[in-house]
Amino acid sequence: MKIALGTLKDNGNDLVAFLEPRIGAKPTLSGDSVEIEDESIRKGVKPRDVKTYIKRFLFMKGMRKNYRIFVNGTELTVQEIELGEEEAKEEEKPAPEPEAPKEEAAEPEEEGKAPKQKKSPSKKARGKKKAEEEA
Repeated sequence: MKIALGTLKDNGNDLVAFLEPRIGAKPTLSGDSVEIEDESIRKGVKPRDVKTYIKRFLFMKGMRKNYRIFVNGTELTVQEIELGEEEAKEEEKPAPEPEAPKEEAAEPEEEGKAPKQKKSPSKKARGKKKAEEEA
């Protein structure tokens, strides 16, 4: 299995250390790719699983939004997403806090009347038999 890192090659050693216990084999880093011997991979680990591990690694590093991972047979490709200027600015800004909904006061129809308050949901109605029996 081969993983082409692209611009992620700077974090290649960290990725190798992250993948080793999860796939049960020692991946080798060479240049901008990681090689894993198919025979040494723990039974049941598929390329799609390795993709998930790489996505988890990127999330832990805070880089998940910047990369996409493609699977083609036993070859994985990690590709950096090129953000536009507007998207890059949005990413730098903290997300605005949601505003609390404003309560609209109902206008009284006649002068001197207070606005109606909303009723809380009533409980399940009880039968009238008990009340009639007591009387």
